Amino acid sequence: MRVITQQTLGGPEVLTLVDAPEPRPLPTEVLVRVKAIGLNPLEARLRAGEFPLIGRPPFVLGWDISGVVEEAVTWRFRPGDEVFGMPLFPRAASAYAEFVSAPALHLTRKPASLSHVEAAALPVVGLTAWQGLVALAGVGEGDRVLVHGGGGGVGHVAIQIAKALGAHVITTAGGSKREFVEECGADEVIDYMAVDFTRAVRDADVVLDTIGGDTAERSLEVLRPGGHLVTAVADEDSELIAKYEAAGMRFSGIAVDPDPVALRGLVALVEQGRLRVHIQETFPFEHVADAHRLLDGGHLQGKLVLTV
Repeated sequence: MRVITQQTLGGPEVLTLVDAPEPRPLPTEVLVRVKAIGLNPLEARLRAGEFPLIGRPPFVLGWDISGVVEEAVTWRFRPGDEVFGMPLFPRAASAYAEFVSAPALHLTRKPASLSHVEAAALPVVGLTAWQGLVALAGVGEGDRVLVHGGGGGVGHVAIQIAKALGAHVITTAGGSKREFVEECGADEVIDYMAVDFTRAVRDADVVLDTIGGDTAERSLEVLRPGGHLVTAVADEDSELIAKYEAAGMRFSGIAVDPDPVALRGLVALVEQGRLRVHIQETFPFEHVADAHRLLDGGHLQGKLVLTV
């Protein structure tokens, strides 16, 4: 099979297409013939060596997959089943490959309403948003939810999930993404290039931070007493956690995991027509370096996907 690996840390040019043996599924696992692979900004950071989540090269990046079960060593799936998921995260899943061996519990059946490209784009961003808004924050009817970075991968999915939960959704986004985030369901849009969100938002019940930097700290100013910040990017900042606790606010960091219950929750929203993942661009498998150059540039609208 073909895989995309790297022997050293660096820019997109270090990603190399090579031949490798097919993995063998263990008991409780399935072998998936991959049709599409979702790309995430995290993978560009790992490629460049910004932090050693999966160790030093050589390694194969990737977690988001959609494909067809080729072999099943489990009763949960049969060969021919169409599945998708985010196996093994945060351990290496080696998903930039034509075949991936994955625990059956880390996958779920792909709904017919999603193409493989759309399904591959959903797991990391969808699970992050679901676990933040549903599992951690318990967002419900009438809550005021501020989503930072509503035009990005996690952000645009989070807007839709929060709306499905009955929330009033405010989001920050660049002016060029206003129409996009409004189509996702945002009730209020703050152009962060022109407006300081701390002057425009008050009494938020929940803030979801997908941006990082000083966003989490500044968000203290917009939460109601007892409000809840959920962050996907600053979960180990002990000084910031102490500030939130001193102010009587809740602080939670998301360490996303391959939760099968949440995956099925995402599927239910898809089948109800309440959730769609936006694909900015697709790339053939062998053009992965071009896709990573876009990842490096940031400011994406939705997701990038490789087709296999």
